[in-house]
This record gives sequence, structure tokens and C-alpha cells, in this order.
Amino acid sequence: MTSSTALLEERPVLRERGQREVFCGLTGIIWLHRKIHDAFFLVVGSRTCAHLIQSAAGVMIFAEPRFATAIIDERDLAGLADANDELDAVVTQLLQRRPDVRLLFLVGSCPSEVIKLDLSRAAARLGRRFGPEVRVLNYSGSGIETTFTQGEDACLASMVPVMPATDASGLLVVGALADVVEDQFTRLFAAMGIGPVRFLPPRQARDLPAVGSGTRFLLAQPFLADTARALEERGAARIPAPFPLGVEGTTLWLQAAARAFGIGVSHVRAATDMAQERGRRAVARYRAELAGKRMFFFPDSQLEIPLARFVSRELSMNVIEAGTPYLHRQHLAEELALLPASVALSEGQDVERQLDRCRAARPDLIVCGLGLANPLEAEGLTTKWSIELLFTPVQGYDQAGDLAELFARPLVRRMRLAV
Repeated sequence: MTSSTALLEERPVLRERGQREVFCGLTGIIWLHRKIHDAFFLVVGSRTCAHLIQSAAGVMIFAEPRFATAIIDERDLAGLADANDELDAVVTQLLQRRPDVRLLFLVGSCPSEVIKLDLSRAAARLGRRFGPEVRVLNYSGSGIETTFTQGEDACLASMVPVMPATDASGLLVVGALADVVEDQFTRLFAAMGIGPVRFLPPRQARDLPAVGSGTRFLLAQPFLADTARALEERGAARIPAPFPLGVEGTTLWLQAAARAFGIGVSHVRAATDMAQERGRRAVARYRAELAGKRMFFFPDSQLEIPLARFVSRELSMNVIEAGTPYLHRQHLAEELALLPASVALSEGQDVERQLDRCRAARPDLIVCGLGLANPLEAEGLTTKWSIELLFTPVQGYDQAGDLAELFARPLVRRMRLAV
């Protein structure tokens, strides 16, 4: 047992199993459809699902979005229509209209699960019909999952079985990253002498990376348990590391990759020193106004533990409680080894009890889901929407200052409103 794992086993964790406030996993489509440029996400769901996606995405003026909803109406729910025939007709119409699509995801939802529509069989059937030009995959974005970020995990896990096989050595970075962040990491890995480096998900469906016994992978997001398991079943090995949030997290993440590929510390330092210094200067601009501020993380995205580490160690903030929907012991072991012992940890949710603890503590800033933010604001508390941390590029050195600003912004807004 590693020392970090032993530390986690000894550290007290409050496990709660009560009422949950969960955002829908369909929201992952909003950042995934921007990442995979020739993919289309067809939600098989209700009008409520369609409204959710449209609301989360905002208004797309300059480009036609690559997601839509195949509406399940009363006839489908009553069994008066053949849902598979109707789905086939919708997909046919979609692909005729969008000949640029090379990867189609059929995304399950609560309604499609209620009527027991087997989207895996539908994907196989449609894949035979429209392949090889269009690959058809399926995954569940149902709102009954633990947290909304599991939508990305399910999407990436659905891609692993169709990744080409290879025994060649290489690094795979796993997790949806903004293109600008991916480009920055690509340059850093090249400067360190690590390669070839591939990314999952890829920008183009035809560039799906290969995987096999020579593949070592780094997780860029802490909520990809199913994807990591699927990659390990294909023979790949995970590189244990903290996550690339902030200057410290990014440095340790890169150093872990370097050790795995036999790259010396001097090479890492030469490749990253300038970027580290830029990141430290950017973070320092916000440390003065955030240092000493008290924070409370409600469980929502599974980003909470790495974020708590970042604000504690790089912004000198005091985290009262870091709640997370699910605490993955192995994937978060390196993060927890860095987290101050004063931070209380909770796993799962009992929303009323957590609200009581939060109100009693009266923190300066609360990170929570949309459903809790407005009521807490009405009580005079300051909040940050956790989902904004998924929509915004925050990984890497050049985004470290942007990440710090996301925490400073609500406090600045509150101060201006109070004048």
C-alpha cells in the first residue's frame, strides 16, 4: 500500500446518503460537442431534455450546434408507436441533413430508460446501416446518476472499445480539454521529450487514438472512473498523479508523466520553468484578495477535491468542507496527500444536513450547483456555480490565473453590490 493510499484510509470522511441535488448528465454534451468537431449528439428524451440542453448551451447564432433531441412523446410512452422505427427515421433525416457527421452518439436519458429503449442495439443496427462513413455509439446521460460529469465519463468509456489496438509505447491524455489547453500541453510534452502523445476524446472522430499494453495514460479530469477502467481492460496503465489545476497541480501532473517515461527532473524544469513563472504571477494577482477567505464546497462535479487543494495551497484560502459526490480512493490519493488536514471531507449528499453545516459556518464563498446557488444568495451568502468550472478552460499553467479569478469574481461582485 502506498503512503498516499494509507493516508486516505486513515483520514476521516463523512459519508452521507440522503436527498441529493443532482444536475443532469446530458449537460456534458455542451463541452463535448465543442471538442469532437465532427461528432453529433442525439439525445433520445423528452421536451424537458431538449429545453435543458438549449438552456445550458445558450443561443448558438453563428454555427448550427451538433446536438439535438429525438422527442419521446405520449404515443411512444403508451407503446402506440414503434420507438425504434421512429428513431431510425430521425437518424436518417439527421445524417442526410448533416453529411459532415462522422461520429453519432445516441444519448440515453430518463425517458428512454423508462420505456426500456435499447440504445445499444439501436446503435449497432444504425452503425451497420450507415457505416463505415458514420460510426454510431451510445451512452447514458440519465439524470439518475451520481453527478452530471458522469455524462463525459460515459461518453469517453463508450469510445474505448472501438479504439484501434497497439502495443507501441505512448502517452494518452484522457479527459475533454479546450483546444487551446490541449495545444499548450502538447508543446510542453514535446519540450520534455515525451511522445507520441494522443488525447481522448480526439478533435476528429477519424483520429481516435490507439490503445494497448504500451499505453500509459494521464487523467485530466477526476471523474473518469469508468473510462479509466475500460482503458485498463485494454491493457493501458494509469499514471498516478494529482490533476492539472493550478501551477502546483500542473507541475506534479507533468512530473508524473516524465517519471513514467524515464525523463529526468532537469528536462522537466527546463521545459516548464517559464510557464510556471507565468502561472505563479497570474495567481499572485488574486491571492491578496482571497487569502484567509473561508470556502465551502457542496458535492456536485467531482472536481471539489483538486479545487480545494488549489485554493488551499496556492491561494491561501481556508476550506471548511470539501464535499464530493464520489470519492475515488485511487484516483484522488495524490490529491488528498496534498490537502491540508484541516479540510473536512464528505462523500455523497444529504442536502439538508449540508445546508445546516454551511449556514452555521457562514463561509465567505460557497461552490455549489445551480439549484442551491440562488436560495443561498437570497440568504446573503456568496456562491460560485460549480458547472462554470467545467465550461471554462482551467487546466494548465496559462489558465491558473483564470481559475483563481473564477473564485475572486463572486466576492468582487458582492462587494460592489454592497456599496
